[in-house]
Amino acid sequence: MARAVAFYESIGFERLYGGPDAEFTSYRVGGGYLNLQLDAESAPVPVWGRVIFWVDDVDDQYQRVIELGYATGTEPADAPWGERYFHLRDPDGHELSFAKPRADG
Repeated sequence: MARAVAFYESIGFERLYGGPDAEFTSYRVGGGYLNLQLDAESAPVPVWGRVIFWVDDVDDQYQRVIELGYATGTEPADAPWGERYFHLRDPDGHELSFAKPRADG
């Protein structure tokens, strides 16, 4: 949990409760929420999923991530489905997408 808390807070998520020593931590992310639950008995479990976070400025979020030293899966790009996005994996391997609909999309 400590590693996940440090990661999410470094990229700008607002902690509502929980923290590095908690078994459950909740964040506000824009108009939604991200909940983290420590399950040491089941970890690591190979799963795949992608959470998409809508941001005001994809390029600014990307720059923040890069300045923090995180490696991204992609650079910001304009997708044919009408959004600008990039992908990043959290410390436990979960894929995050930061995206915004393009004005011309």
